[in-house]
Amino acid sequence: MTPSLKAKIIEVCNEKIQTKGENVGLSFYAFFENKNNNPELLMEAATWWIKEHKLDHFEKAVKIKDLAHGTAT
Repeated sequence: MTPSLKAKIIEVCNEKIQTKGENVGLSFYAFFENKNNNPELLMEAATWWIKEHKLDHFEKAVKIKDLAHGTAT
């Protein structure tokens, strides 16, 4: 994962957790505007989410943040 994508994932997860609590769920689309203005980065996120970690469409933000940090159990 590129450092910029990792930083974006952690930033968005922190924002969601802070505003909606630790039970908030999100999908990988949460890291992007509602536009396909960076298809390479979108595919990188999708590959990380779907192929590498085999995650469901919605997952807890705390879990995603831990995965991005490399600390998930």
